Amino acid sequence: MSAPDSRTALEARLRAVGAERYHDKHPFHARLHGGQCSMTEVQAWVINRWYYQSRIPMKDAALMSRMEDPDLRRIWRSRLEDHDGGLAEGGGIRRWLRLAEAVGLDPAFVASGRGVLPATRFAVDAYVRFVREAPLVAALASSLTELFAPAIHERRIAGLLEHYAFASPETLAYFRQRLNEAPKDVAFTLGWVLDHARTPADQDAAVAALVFKTDVLWAQLDALWHAYVEGHPPPGAWRPGEGQAVRAPGGG
Repeated sequence: MSAPDSRTALEARLRAVGAERYHDKHPFHARLHGGQCSMTEVQAWVINRWYYQSRIPMKDAALMSRMEDPDLRRIWRSRLEDHDGGLAEGGGIRRWLRLAEAVGLDPAFVASGRGVLPATRFAVDAYVRFVREAPLVAALASSLTELFAPAIHERRIAGLLEHYAFASPETLAYFRQRLNEAPKDVAFTLGWVLDHARTPADQDAAVAALVFKTDVLWAQLDALWHAYVEGHPPPGAWRPGEGQAVRAPGGG
């Protein structure tokens, strides 16, 4: 039986997954950040990405329900607070809906989940199910795409501000806030996985879980590209003009 990797070697394996497979390399992101997306494509991205954002706290709640260690639950609980916010204010979900309104969509329509691409729904639901059912080391390791997120958030903020009239510090608050939240989350999770993936099987499972998560992210963009860049939206998917924000009389 082979010996387990050292912490340094396992971390290098995890980081190599992002270097090869993270969705910052998808052509849709190059198109979005370079100002080449039409507003139809931007709106489609916001609608479909909403489904992923809305399921993140549900994923974390499912994961917490499996944690027997109360200290681990206490630490992980901040993720729910980051995304859901308080009863009346804050949270990543509300910040995403402000972005939806800024690009001309009705936030209530976006929050309803109507028009989400079938492939987006399938991929995101598979992620939630994975976290609910996989061994704990693998379930936590799947969130380590956060290792690679700050760089794409920085490029996104700069690109959207440069190329799109809807972009402002206020409308891009979701991404700015994740630059503050993600480093804390990933530092803890990476350390926990490195501490608890002690056998070769656990280490392989952690790496495979991160590969799976990159597949989840990539599949969403593949579906978005096929539907709205190439122009082949499937039955039931959002169509341009649906779910637009209602302007007040005399408004802009």
